[in-house]
Amino acid sequence: MRNFDYRALGRLKAGQMNKTEAAYAQHLEVLRHAGKILWYRFEGIKLRLADNTFLTVDFAILNSDQELEMVDVKGRSGKKYFCLDDSKVKLKVAAEQYPFRFAIAWPIRKGEWMREEL
Repeated sequence: MRNFDYRALGRLKAGQMNKTEAAYAQHLEVLRHAGKILWYRFEGIKLRLADNTFLTVDFAILNSDQELEMVDVKGRSGKKYFCLDDSKVKLKVAAEQYPFRFAIAWPIRKGEWMREEL
């Protein structure tokens, strides 16, 4: 099977999706139309973790069970990559402070995503 590379080059302006985030938004639209999620918003929630330390998650998602989930999207697969990722540390800190479900998602094939819940 062929792996699809959704990685974006460089940083984009706040509120602008890279290729991986845009692909995940398409995935969320499919889930919304299927009734599995009720709502989602890209960079819609900014969480305060400490003084001068904030986390803006890629997607806030309201699941069909009314639970709010924060998902950070990454462009590379494999848990080894995420172990060194600064954003994973911030997500774990946020998970200890806020009553939301937190996860990291990454593409494995076109239209298919893996998730790691924190």
